[in-house]
Amino acid sequence: MNRTLVERYLAGVASPVCAYLYDLDHLRTRTAGLVELLPRNCELFYAIKANSDAEVLRSLDGIVAGYEVASLGEVTRAREVGPHARVVFGGPGKTDSELEGGLARGVELFHVESQLQLLRLNAVAAQMGRSARVLLRVNPNALTVDPDSKRPTGTLTMGGQPTQFGIEENELPRVIAIANTLAAVEVVGLHIHALSNNLDAQSHLALMAHYMTLARRLQRECGLRLETLNVGGGIGVNYVDPDSGFDWSAFCARLGALLTDFDKGCRIVFECGRFIAADCGYYVTEVVDLKSNHGKNFAILRGGTHHFRLPSSWQHNHPFSIVPNETWPYAFGRPSLERAAVTLCGELCTPKDVLAREVEVGRLRVGDRIVFRLAGAYGWHISHHDFLSHPHPERRFFDVVRNADARAGTLT
Repeated sequence: MNRTLVERYLAGVASPVCAYLYDLDHLRTRTAGLVELLPRNCELFYAIKANSDAEVLRSLDGIVAGYEVASLGEVTRAREVGPHARVVFGGPGKTDSELEGGLARGVELFHVESQLQLLRLNAVAAQMGRSARVLLRVNPNALTVDPDSKRPTGTLTMGGQPTQFGIEENELPRVIAIANTLAAVEVVGLHIHALSNNLDAQSHLALMAHYMTLARRLQRECGLRLETLNVGGGIGVNYVDPDSGFDWSAFCARLGALLTDFDKGCRIVFECGRFIAADCGYYVTEVVDLKSNHGKNFAILRGGTHHFRLPSSWQHNHPFSIVPNETWPYAFGRPSLERAAVTLCGELCTPKDVLAREVEVGRLRVGDRIVFRLAGAYGWHISHHDFLSHPHPERRFFDVVRNADARAGTLT
C-alpha cells in the first residue's frame, strides 16, 4: 500500500471519509515493467472494462500497445486518448450500429463471436465501402489436451464448456470457409479467452501451449491466415493473499522458450485489465458504527457494495488495512473492538452489502479508516452507484510525474 499517498489524502479530508484514490505513477511504472518482460513478438493491450477512466487511459497511452474494448462507448473512451490509439473490439452482442461505429472510428481488429456476427460485419463493412480485419473467437473443446498438464482454473470460465462466448471449436472449419467467400472481411487470426483470474503461471503457460497447438492445426487444415493469436487476459490478482500473486516474470521467461517453436510471423497479443490496473487503486472508507448481533460483530462503513461491488460479486473477503483516527468529537464514549472477529458492512439496506466477513482485527473503533487495496480494477466501474441515492465517493487521481492531484474527470 502506498501509505504516503493514503496518509496525504486523509490528512486533509473531513469525516466521514469515502473515496477512491488512484496512484497513476505506480500504474505507469508497473505496466512498463510488465511490457518489458514480454518475449519478442508479444504485445500487451489494456482491457478498459476493468477501469475506463480517461486519467487511467492517458497514463497507459504509449506504454501498452493499445486498448481492448467491448462496446461502442468504450471505443469512444479509448479514442479520447488520441486518434493514434490502437483499438480492438470484442464482445458477444455487437449491434450493427456498433460495428459501423467501430469501423468509422478506425478499430484495428474485430473479435467475431459467431457466424451471424461475421455475416453482419461483412454486410456493414460492404455498405460503408470498407474492409474489416477479423479475429475469430474460439470456444475450445477443452482447456488442456495434455493429461500431464494442470488444468487452469479461474474465477470465471468462458471457454472449454457451454457459454455464450465464441465459436465452438468444431464449427471453426465451416466458419473459416464461409469467411473466405466474403468480400468485406479478412480473417487474420484467432481470439481465445477461456477463463478469468488464473493465479497459476504454470497452468496458464500450458493454456498458451494449447492455444498455439489449436491455431497451428487450423492454419494447417483450414488454410487459416495466422497473423495474430490473441490469447486474451485471464491473468489473475490474488485478493486472498496479495503478496502471493501470478508470477509474471517466470511466465514470460517460459513463454519465450515456448514461442521458439511457434510461427515467427504471428504476433501474440495479451489483453489484460485486472492484472494491469488492480493495484493502482484504493477504496477508503470510515467506520460509522460498531454493533453486536446474535454474538457476531459488525462494522458499518460509509460506503459499501454500491461503490465497490467486487468483493460481493466474487464472494471473497477483500484485503484491507486499518488506519487509526484519533479524532473523537463527542462527549460520550467511543465504541471499539479489541482482538475480535468483525464483518465489514456497507450502508445499504441489504444483508448482502458485505466487503469482508468475520475477519480478525487487533483494534477497531468508530471513526477509524478502512483502506481496501487492489481496488483499481472492477471496483467503481461495475458497481450500482445510485442504489438508495447515497452520495458517490470522491475519486482522486495522484500523478507526481505530471504534478497533478485531481478529482475524477479533471486531470489534464
